[in-house]
Amino acid sequence: MTLGQLFPRKVVTAKPKDSLAFVAGQMQEHNVGAVVVTENDRPVGIVTDRDLALAMGARAVSPQAPVEKVMTGNVRTILAEEGVFTATRHMRDYEVRRLPVVDAEGRLVGIVTLDDLLRLLGREQYNLAEGIKHEVEVR
Repeated sequence: MTLGQLFPRKVVTAKPKDSLAFVAGQMQEHNVGAVVVTENDRPVGIVTDRDLALAMGARAVSPQAPVEKVMTGNVRTILAEEGVFTATRHMRDYEVRRLPVVDAEGRLVGIVTLDDLLRLLGREQYNLAEGIKHEVEVR
């Protein structure tokens, strides 16, 4: 299955000029730790709860400042038709915990997170263990 099939969900987004306070509110309302910043339905950045905490707490950035001031630009993305193996490799290689999923034209269609992949792989390990359980019990 492709990432687009496995993780077809609504992504919480913001515009580059949206305030940090607005983005923090979106995170709270939707219970997410990251918001994808988009222009014309294409990811241009990502901001995490950690980014907000450091900006407003440690660097005293105003909650009214635009999110583009603290977002990570040049966000790493992955194509919807890719699979889990490619996603895990990207996360490892790029040292990221979240990958916005895009279509062939670069439009945002979902997001895959490290937590998503850990849950999926955990279920797969359980399925494999159940599949050989009878063999182990017989011995």
